[in-house]
Amino acid sequence: QVQLVESGGGSVQAGGSLRLSCSPSGYLYKRACMAWFRQAPGKEREAVAAITSDGSTGYADSVKGRFTISKDNAKNTLSLQMNNLKAEDTAMYYCAVGDGSRCGLDGDWYNYWGQGTQVTVSS
Repeated sequence: QVQLVESGGGSVQAGGSLRLSCSPSGYLYKRACMAWFRQAPGKEREAVAAITSDGSTGYADSVKGRFTISKDNAKNTLSLQMNNLKAEDTAMYYCAVGDGSRCGLDGDWYNYWGQGTQVTVSS
């Protein structure tokens, strides 16, 4: 069983930055794929960014050039650096882990999810 705990959310003005972190506990798949998703009120969940076990990354078009996903393999910690935040980035952000058989921006490929951390951007 894997438990994921997100942190780093908060409120910021448009143009500001936040850094989210996700700390997994329990057994992690050897070739785990990790990702960030988000869901705004009244909207469907959408992918933000994903990273493979060997460090390859993928981003949603809406965050390319502004967000950076990374991980510390020694600590198994996942991060999301968010710069130049916009009001439309306001959402609950979730960390997710998959077994690595497929890795990318499809939520169906992930087995474990965190409880989420709220990001609010005011314009």
